[in-house]
Amino acid sequence: MEETASGGPITIVLADDHQVVRAGLRMLLQAEEGFEVVAEAGDVATTERRVAAYRPRVLILDLNMPGESSLPAIPRLREAAPETQIVVLTMQNDPAFAREALRSGAIGYVLKEAADSELVQAVRLAAEGRTYLNPELGARLAAAPQSDGPPDDLSVRELEVLRLIALGYTNGEIAARLYLSVRTVESHRAHIQQKTGRTTRAALVAYAREHDLV
Repeated sequence: MEETASGGPITIVLADDHQVVRAGLRMLLQAEEGFEVVAEAGDVATTERRVAAYRPRVLILDLNMPGESSLPAIPRLREAAPETQIVVLTMQNDPAFAREALRSGAIGYVLKEAADSELVQAVRLAAEGRTYLNPELGARLAAAPQSDGPPDDLSVRELEVLRLIALGYTNGEIAARLYLSVRTVESHRAHIQQKTGRTTRAALVAYAREHDLV
């Protein structure tokens, strides 16, 4: 296997909860000279164990996995394995998620829809300590007004729930999509209503549109 400038292959841990997705990504990455996928994970807890065990140069991390959201785990992963660079690979195309991921310690942000054309480049840059951001998201971030964080102090998980509410999903459907209990979704919804001052679905939909969340 071809060695990189650091004297060895770019070792990779692949974290995504869909085995079929992992298999496709493994094929894409293993076809590249100098890449070596050393382990896979399907949830945050397993990801943390794999990173601790293998100390890869790059972790490819899906944001939506069963149980805990991946975003709060990013600082822990960086602290536990500072030599491991994190590339987020996600369907979340909201600039707020990209901003939060990069602030948390990720060095790359790639959309799954563009993985074939962007992921290899993002991994190579990450291994060199260089940032990669999906170009469209980068443009939207540059055009967006500067703020200290999400609107009304909503957490990233609350933004996810709010977007799905605005798209017409029921609490049960949101729970299934985000791998949460219905009770947890109801709790998030109550916090969203409290923080935004919007109590009806129509008002929440209007709020989401006002803040370009849908």
